[in-house]
Amino acid sequence: MRLERRADVPLALAATAPLGAILAALALSGVLIAAAGANPLEAYAAMLHGAFGSRLAITETLARATPLILTGLAAAVAFRARLWNIGGEGQLYMGALAAVWLGHSALVGLPPALGILVMMLAGMAAGAALLIGPVILRVRFGVDEVVTTLLLNFVVILFVGMMIEGPLRDPLAFGWPQSVPVDDGLLLPKLVERTRLHIGLLVAAGAALVVWVIAARTVFGMRTRAAGLSPRAAAFAGVSLPRTLVGVGLLSGALAGLAGAIEVAGLKGYVTTDLSPGYGYAGIVVAMLAALNPIGVVASALFVAVAFVGADAMSRAVGTPSFIADVIVSVSLLTMLVALLFTSYRIRR
Repeated sequence: MRLERRADVPLALAATAPLGAILAALALSGVLIAAAGANPLEAYAAMLHGAFGSRLAITETLARATPLILTGLAAAVAFRARLWNIGGEGQLYMGALAAVWLGHSALVGLPPALGILVMMLAGMAAGAALLIGPVILRVRFGVDEVVTTLLLNFVVILFVGMMIEGPLRDPLAFGWPQSVPVDDGLLLPKLVERTRLHIGLLVAAGAALVVWVIAARTVFGMRTRAAGLSPRAAAFAGVSLPRTLVGVGLLSGALAGLAGAIEVAGLKGYVTTDLSPGYGYAGIVVAMLAALNPIGVVASALFVAVAFVGADAMSRAVGTPSFIADVIVSVSLLTMLVALLFTSYRIRR
């Protein structure tokens, strides 16, 4: 038996493979839930109720999906060009730090809309600046960006800790390690009052649409796709791989940095070292679940958010461990990879 690459992927297969992968993941995770002594159907019902069972639950799920959309887009953009950006977490924190640095005092006095725009652009610039170094090291010297971007995550967390204990420390936090807050006038407006859902969700959805247009309707998107499918063929056709990778790195880092700026301006208003529960790493899972499709990232981010938000309700209702959400997401990633394999290849004897 051998795997043979499909000349054409049937539309029905491409459309149903992700759904089949999710169903398979839920079935496999159900075995683990049953092993924990709970009824899988009751557990999943409790998870859905926890994620969608009330107005507060729905808004919390959407609020949790917002940074996942942006970090998922950051990973998808990079991976489409075979630029393995594992540093979304660090880029998110750099974006958050830049937003607080400007939003605390430098932008006070500006019209709120202009101040928020400048703060978001600063976050994007900080995220892009963090990624451009590893990209140049790869282009010029062949340094593996997986190692450099991953290590930078830890460097940035330490840097953030140093800043919030030093120059950006909040003197009114009673010793709690957190940065100075963003000016109240620069916080993102709420989409639903008395909830945590803010207009960052619309920004993230808009970013997904923009990235899709870039990927599908522009020369840059075509060059990115060519560089990812076959770098040698792309270079032979005249595509400048270094220039393309630098452009991809700037876009990818900017999206992750935007996620950090939005988390600060939309939710907490300040930076702590636990600002993100791992959105940068989860973004990689989101991108892979979406098969690197920018529009699919929105759906997969919502799926991961449902798992994370609903897991607590499931744990309380049926007594399963709360980390079952991580198991569901991980199994989903594995089943999606298998689905993508059999979407691109068929088995031959």
